[in-house]
Amino acid sequence: MNEPPLGTIGEAFSRTAARYDAFAEDHPHLTRIRKKVYAHVQRVLPSPARLLELNAGTGTDAVELARLGYSVHATDIAPGMLDRLREKADRLQLHERISLEKRSFLSLTKVPGAPFEAVFSDLGGLNCVNDLRPVISQLPDVLQPGGVVTWVLMPPICLWEMGEMFRGNFRLAFRRLSRGGIRANLEGMSFPVYYFPPRQVRDWFGKDYVLLGLEGLSVLTPTAESKNFAKRYPRLYGLLRWMDDRLSGHWPWHSWGDFYILSLRYEPRK
Repeated sequence: MNEPPLGTIGEAFSRTAARYDAFAEDHPHLTRIRKKVYAHVQRVLPSPARLLELNAGTGTDAVELARLGYSVHATDIAPGMLDRLREKADRLQLHERISLEKRSFLSLTKVPGAPFEAVFSDLGGLNCVNDLRPVISQLPDVLQPGGVVTWVLMPPICLWEMGEMFRGNFRLAFRRLSRGGIRANLEGMSFPVYYFPPRQVRDWFGKDYVLLGLEGLSVLTPTAESKNFAKRYPRLYGLLRWMDDRLSGHWPWHSWGDFYILSLRYEPRK
């Protein structure tokens, strides 16, 4: 595996930390996406439980999971993101439930508090590497037997993006199908992004992990980048949301979307 330019990625996300939080404000669709993730987590691992979060960002998920009764050790490589996470934990007085650490998901040895009852990563933070096996191989160091992995990843098939072909934007419509991934640009910095089919990820986990749940996120509704669609077209958005909720857990829809949620239980063979 070619190691991603972690310094570049960390710097890019540090630079955009304030904008990241501002974009999430008054964003009903992104709020819906996150709520579906939290509901999934609560189904596969009821609180209280101790979670290791990878790619914690500015702490939006850590804060909400703490409010739901979980204890979260939040990790990220972007100092700017962690600064905002720390500020939120201070302001909301969540120190007893949230700890934080500057750490890459490619280096999970000697994580404070390990082993945890779950390893969590949201909204495609793990899509910055072209192979998840180096991450998966380290999970036994941080996840207790019987523990749960819940990762929210980006798949190759996103129907909303593919719809761009009807507007002549073929590059956007089929970008996720590129075998070599794509180049993302953030705050003037460039780094690779890759897209993983759930079946491939499931195979990477191997026989020590039992599938608990798989569901698509934003299968028919817009991508998370679409901030205003839900406000401009509330009736159409409501219909798409209704259909999305009923299809997202079934084949083949559970493997499509802007993201998908994959949960597995760690059951090491003796």
